[in-house]
Amino acid sequence: MSEAATTLERDTTEAEAHTEPAPAAARSWIERLWSSIADRGRLFASVPSDSTPPLERAKSLASALLTERGEASGAAVAREVMAALRDLAPADRAAFHLFMATGFDPKPEPLRAAAEAYLADPTPRNADRLARASEPPRQELLRRMNMSPGGTAALVELRRQLLHELRAEPALKPLESDLHHLFVSWFNRGFLQLRRIDWQTPAAVLEKIIRYEAVHEIAGWHDLRRRLAADRRCYGFFHPALPDEPLIFVEVALVEGLADSVQPLLDTEHEAGAEARAAVADTAIFYSISNCQEGLRGISFGNFLIKQVVEDLKAELPQLTRFSTLSPIPGFRRWLEKRLADGNSEVDLAPALAEAEWWKDPARAEALRAPLLRLCAEYLTSPGDRMDPVARFHLGNGARLERINWLGNTAPRGIQESYGLMVNYLYDREEIERNHEAFARGGTVVRSGAVDALLAPPKKARSAQKAS
Repeated sequence: MSEAATTLERDTTEAEAHTEPAPAAARSWIERLWSSIADRGRLFASVPSDSTPPLERAKSLASALLTERGEASGAAVAREVMAALRDLAPADRAAFHLFMATGFDPKPEPLRAAAEAYLADPTPRNADRLARASEPPRQELLRRMNMSPGGTAALVELRRQLLHELRAEPALKPLESDLHHLFVSWFNRGFLQLRRIDWQTPAAVLEKIIRYEAVHEIAGWHDLRRRLAADRRCYGFFHPALPDEPLIFVEVALVEGLADSVQPLLDTEHEAGAEARAAVADTAIFYSISNCQEGLRGISFGNFLIKQVVEDLKAELPQLTRFSTLSPIPGFRRWLEKRLADGNSEVDLAPALAEAEWWKDPARAEALRAPLLRLCAEYLTSPGDRMDPVARFHLGNGARLERINWLGNTAPRGIQESYGLMVNYLYDREEIERNHEAFARGGTVVRSGAVDALLAPPKKARSAQKAS
């Protein structure tokens, strides 16, 4: 068990003291509606006997769900399908997933006929006919399963399981792809709700914030309370079908100037004076963004979240003039180690970087500072398939590569990922769309003069060039 989880368990009493548990009535209205309809529809539904073997019963229910025409009976069968799936043993659950992935493909004859008709006469009507013929019945089955109370959460969990099972069973890919296709529509920006998360937020949600934090671990309730103080902000996206489940959340520090180190932002001992610091802050630093639902992997939320939070913060605190991240560089160390192993670096850094805790020795650290910063700038400004994922995310959102910070995170994870380096990506509200277009169209990494200066050749190399 992690330190954060241990502290969470120990401090449950503190959580219960500050907020009431979420009431059952917090369920979304649509869940309550479908539950009521399913209760009435049970009388009209064709449901296999409970004595049927669990796997066969689940398969029969899934097949029956596609043939149901009544709204109430369909809701009832959908509820039975999801209940049967929940109760399956692991081996039967894997078999049911394979049944869904392979048993509900488009029918070949109508698809072939629609394709031939479109090739012969590519009209909009024939294109529509082809689209309908090519959609697998599996997608309609999933839509109907979603009618069950709690169906959306169950399908998100189903995709989470599939993403793990795919490694051993590639035949599951059609089912995973159909879920991804549907989730893109079901979780589009129009359905998402932005909420500020503070110390008054229900404990059930706060517990999940602690659990889902993926960048800088939250060490229990005391740590969380500091991150929700007056000079901090936390915002998350929620969906009506998952009212108590954050999809993604961002943590923000209100500071003066551009933060170059994460340790002061994570300090838990200086909550006093937070309101005064917030009043004079001129910069909002986005220092952690965490996706919460593995079953929604590949569904983009972060770009909308950051842009909306920027607007909300500016409306709340007009004195803020800069909106920036303080971001990790998770791929830098791997990239540099490969470069050194291939002999592609003009400086032999490997022995110095292999020395224990070199960053704690001012002399050793200073010797590495210039070459590491220059190489990191090269890494971050070279777009391609192997580009740093955090850089790709922020540059694709329209941020500018503003500054690379020396020893911005000396925690073990920061050293392990990037030798302690961190990055500021600046979100200039007037330039976001221009920067996005430059990156999306041509891979242009919009960057500051400070980053350009790091890319200049080292002095020794320039002297050699002049001599030649």
